[in-house]
Amino acid sequence: MIPYGRQSINDDDINAIINVLKSDFLTQGDQVPKFEKEVSSYCNASYAVAVNSATSALHLACLSLNLGKGDYLWTSPISFVASANCGLFCGANVDFVDINPETYNLDSNKLKDKLIEAKAKNKLPKIVIPVHFAGQSCDMKSIYELSKEYGFKIIEDASHSIGGKYLNEPIGNCKYSDITVFSFHPVKIITTGEGGMALTNNSKLAKHMSLLRSHGITRDPSQMTKQSDGDWYYQQKELGFNYRMTDIQAALGVSQLERLDDFVSRRHELAARYNELLQSLPIVIPYQHNDRYSAFHLYVIRLEDRNKHKQVFEYLRKNGIGVNLHYIPIYNQPYYEAMGFNRGYCLEAENYYNEAISLPMYVSLSEEEQDKVVAEIHKALN
Repeated sequence: MIPYGRQSINDDDINAIINVLKSDFLTQGDQVPKFEKEVSSYCNASYAVAVNSATSALHLACLSLNLGKGDYLWTSPISFVASANCGLFCGANVDFVDINPETYNLDSNKLKDKLIEAKAKNKLPKIVIPVHFAGQSCDMKSIYELSKEYGFKIIEDASHSIGGKYLNEPIGNCKYSDITVFSFHPVKIITTGEGGMALTNNSKLAKHMSLLRSHGITRDPSQMTKQSDGDWYYQQKELGFNYRMTDIQAALGVSQLERLDDFVSRRHELAARYNELLQSLPIVIPYQHNDRYSAFHLYVIRLEDRNKHKQVFEYLRKNGIGVNLHYIPIYNQPYYEAMGFNRGYCLEAENYYNEAISLPMYVSLSEEEQDKVVAEIHKALN
């Protein structure tokens, strides 16, 4: 089976992990701060907070922006459920903005229309989470301008997008957002096994997220409410979580980061080759906006004949092509339907869902394997 995604691990990665295993600190050592520094430097962001998953990073980001009961969080329906669940973790209400039919990202024009309606009802969102689907940035400048007009905060869910660019600047620089979140799951651009990171240019937000990721505990005397009892002393200032990243994971991340640009470049080569090989078929290939440079986490095609969708998907799976579908509209999940969301809520998202198939896309995918994927698509469509 040719999978839709796969990590790329080399001897340098393995040796980096072995070095940590032979050291005195498997966690809370020097590798996490090193990884944070190198990612923030790569992205031109001021601060980075590494955690055990992108879901945890989203949760901490929401908490640091004081999202709570009675507030509203809006996000894209075409994403993994974590992009919305992070709002529910904080007791907030969650709503969705339909996608752009070309990029599959949250549509800034639909966002504007929804904001106008929400303002009239006094139900404006406190936070909007644009999701950089498949590695291509959302229209962040437009979303940022709307945030200034309507007063919401922005968390970029860039789980797919480290190594990508927007307006010739690295995704993650937080120029048009308060916080950006990356994922380091094995099928993402680089991996730490499991893991995530939140980047920001706001020192207060960075300190708050750092505090919350480790039980709400500090050992910094300057942050304590009373004088320290001694070198052993610490204070729990808030109810936090154990969301820490280990040094084993961080060491892998540091090693992987050295090859990040090569990884993204290879993904672009594969995407260009797919574009050429698939151009004669009755499918829609991924659209790339000219002011964005995708990390190409995913390569998603859409069938022009949606009646063949399930048939083609199942044929490819049965014939050794590990295709996937990213994603089921979040509000179509039973948990969200129980909140009152119905079919037809975001029509573009549902149109997409009825036509989309994610093809294999990873740096070690060979041309022979890619040729097999395309050959099986030809057969499936016929």
